[in-house]
Amino acid sequence: MNRLKNVTGDFRRVLLATLFFGAVSGIFMSTLNNYLSDVHGFDAAHRGWLEFPRELPGFLIFAVVAFLLTHLRESRIAALAMVATAFGAVGLAYLSPNIALLVVFIVIWSMGDHIIFAVEGPIGLKLAKRGAEGRRLGQLGGARNLGVILGVGCVWLLAKFVGVRYDLFYLVGGVCAAIAGFFYLRLSIGMQDAPSRRLVYRREYLIFYAISALFGIRKQIFLVFGTWVLVSLHGVSVSTIALLYFIASALGVLLRPLLGDVIDWLGERIILATDEIMLIVVCLVYAFATHVLPEPWDLRVLYGAYILDHILFALRVARTTYLKKIALDPADITPTISLGITIDHVVAMSLPVLSGLIWERYGHEYVFLLAAAIALGGFFVCLRIRVPETPPEGGAS
Repeated sequence: MNRLKNVTGDFRRVLLATLFFGAVSGIFMSTLNNYLSDVHGFDAAHRGWLEFPRELPGFLIFAVVAFLLTHLRESRIAALAMVATAFGAVGLAYLSPNIALLVVFIVIWSMGDHIIFAVEGPIGLKLAKRGAEGRRLGQLGGARNLGVILGVGCVWLLAKFVGVRYDLFYLVGGVCAAIAGFFYLRLSIGMQDAPSRRLVYRREYLIFYAISALFGIRKQIFLVFGTWVLVSLHGVSVSTIALLYFIASALGVLLRPLLGDVIDWLGERIILATDEIMLIVVCLVYAFATHVLPEPWDLRVLYGAYILDHILFALRVARTTYLKKIALDPADITPTISLGITIDHVVAMSLPVLSGLIWERYGHEYVFLLAAAIALGGFFVCLRIRVPETPPEGGAS
């Protein structure tokens, strides 16, 4: 009874932590491109180059989390990540008058952001029943999206009634990160578990590593250049970007728990392969909507592609549930997710630079045609996913 009560209390605290971290994400993702363009005068090439330092923490995350796991459990690591996120947000708000300091605080914020991505899945899995992992992670995804709504709504209201004040946007983000850290700090789940392995690499997880690399490509192309199509080619304002993000997040509150159930029902192979097909469609819309559709329908279709792409990001939890089902040892999960993040950032740190140069020299269409070709290759990789009918001995407990 006490254990059930502890799990229930921990789940509520994780929901609240996820909600407030979602608010931070909503603030950053709805304002960052406009902030870089308006305050620091970035063009597409500069925006691509910034992704190298911004994604450097993701490249290093395997070593960082492996070190932290020898001293702390996942919940404490999550709290520490929120401290870094809060500090980075406040730095962007008040301490970034030049490019050098901008990069410093982008890296600090990014480190907290990437550490959370490494440990939030394992924390959620510890709170899930066997066979319902997708549902639990979907519920947490819904909470994140609700937080995104609050964050984006805050941006929209401040922009409407106070004006575009990036210092206020990021101050609010820092406060939300600190609150999320407080709730992570209060978790008791997993404190009695055996320490995770410091470094894990297994040939049995090769498909997981490949999917992680594909996700890195997908993430960077669309988070950077999907939004950049709207901002630079169509002059879409920060308030409109925030509104689109709000709509996508509102739909995510309803759809993420449902998609979690669908993952449990249909399995990771079908879900991840379908995601790649949908990604190809989104790529083609970004590449050719402006050429084949008259105004204002081209922009409306691009808005739809932007929203659809953000909804499809919910399917990334299928990677985590897949890993749990094939894990040879439960202690492999967190360090393997960390290695997956590092692998996706090997790609993510270089591809935006190449994509920015392709955009400047040949046009945005070729960036998204490249992404579509990679998604087609990803479809065939996902078809190779196999999940054992019974978990490996000692794994997926």
